[in-house]
Amino acid sequence: MTSRLHSLRSALGPGIIWAGAAIGVSHLVQSTRAGATFGLGLIGVVIFANLYKYPAFSFGPRYAAATGTSLLEGYRQEGTWALVLYAILTVGSMFTIQAAVTFVTVALLTNLTGWDPGLFDIPGFVVLSAGLMASCAIMLAIGEYKWLDKIVKLVVLVLTVTTLLCTFAVLDKLPLDSLRLLPEADWITTATTAVMLCGLIGWMPATFEISIWHSLWTLARREETGVAPSVSTSLFDFNIGYIGTAILALCFVLMGAATMYASGEVFTSSPAGFAAQIIELYTKNLGAWAGPVVTVAAVTVMFSTTLSVVDGLPRALATLAARFQRPEQAGVFESTNRRVYWVALAILFFGSLALIQFFLASLTLMADVAATMSLTISPALAWLNHRAMVSDAVPSEARPGTLMRVYSRFGIAVSLMLAVYFVSMRWLVA
Repeated sequence: MTSRLHSLRSALGPGIIWAGAAIGVSHLVQSTRAGATFGLGLIGVVIFANLYKYPAFSFGPRYAAATGTSLLEGYRQEGTWALVLYAILTVGSMFTIQAAVTFVTVALLTNLTGWDPGLFDIPGFVVLSAGLMASCAIMLAIGEYKWLDKIVKLVVLVLTVTTLLCTFAVLDKLPLDSLRLLPEADWITTATTAVMLCGLIGWMPATFEISIWHSLWTLARREETGVAPSVSTSLFDFNIGYIGTAILALCFVLMGAATMYASGEVFTSSPAGFAAQIIELYTKNLGAWAGPVVTVAAVTVMFSTTLSVVDGLPRALATLAARFQRPEQAGVFESTNRRVYWVALAILFFGSLALIQFFLASLTLMADVAATMSLTISPALAWLNHRAMVSDAVPSEARPGTLMRVYSRFGIAVSLMLAVYFVSMRWLVA
């Protein structure tokens, strides 16, 4: 029993980092806006998004625990074409992902510091964004995975507690008459609302790229603790993070619905203004004292998201470069090529800053662009994860059973249909 508990405790961590990366734009921006705009009408959509994406996300830690290698080794074994496809998909989306999470974090930070929105000029905001990403890079250079693990665990705990408190406080104010299990027909046939729905689903609970990072974090945790996690313990760790993010997503929908739906108040596209409205959701229901506390919690959890992305994308790209050169050895931890890691981070840094400057006037537009781009590439990533998990490289006892395979194929089909739906509504109907 003692050894089992030690193994379980050693495995805990990557799932919480996954949650830290997920609880960000999809929750603070997309979920809250969904509740404010549609009341409880999108509860079913949020639940469904978390359900159909589960297999693809779970295959990240599952593959790493079963094989002792990352999902990118699974891609390599499919053929060079799989690595090339992943490279194209990653390069096509990485700047919007990093820009979106940095954008929201800085907007919340300006609210915390009291920066006057009137002074929200381009140079100042971009400089602050650059400083934030540089700070993350410095922390990762010093503490690497160990710091990432400790920081994310703390901030996720703080935001979880404050969010649950606020949600319980607004339960008696919920517009129950707006509750829908399925969205109304005019919501999905109108281009404007359809694009918003796609934005919500695209990053709910997160983008599929994080499954790759999760497999790498699982291996990093294994190296740090010296304990090789079993598939069951890795899935337990993942399920804690996954279920937690799903619950918090619903909490943000409820808060948006209880405080803004049918009130005539709408979210502003201004970054500073939007951040102030998010914090007001808490202060309206917990009192003025909650403002500073919740602002710090929101800033720190967005910081953890930014930190996770700053580490995850370069780590994945450095591992991808290695996979083009050689196979990954099972059970042998491969230190990230620091040169490739930092070159990738530098490219990510400047590309994200350029996008932030371009979308400076509208936080919500930036979030929608990032989320819908992730939605369009999700079928390919879900398919690659499925192929890797059912391959001969995975021990037969660790491969998904018949029901999970069907579940995974269902998720891939849904991802494909949603991508086609988005393209048709965005460019054919609009």
